[in-house]
Amino acid sequence: MIYLDQFTLLQRKEPQVTPQQVKARFRERGESVASWAEANGFPRDVVYRVLNARSPAWRGQPHQVAVKLGIKPDPAKNAA
Repeated sequence: MIYLDQFTLLQRKEPQVTPQQVKARFRERGESVASWAEANGFPRDVVYRVLNARSPAWRGQPHQVAVKLGIKPDPAKNAA
């Protein structure tokens, strides 16, 4: 944690990964995007849209996918 002054606290966010890094991890593990999507209960097309930056992932399933993949921080962890 970084203190800006005695009243303001700036939380460091957990490190995030890029969609390219996530794709590289899938290749390294030999796992397909479709199998990951099925194992995690997401539609395959939503996962592909997040990984290919065709969805801003602000809310709903795209946001949940981005959080689960580590592309976006988990708001539940940051709220605590």
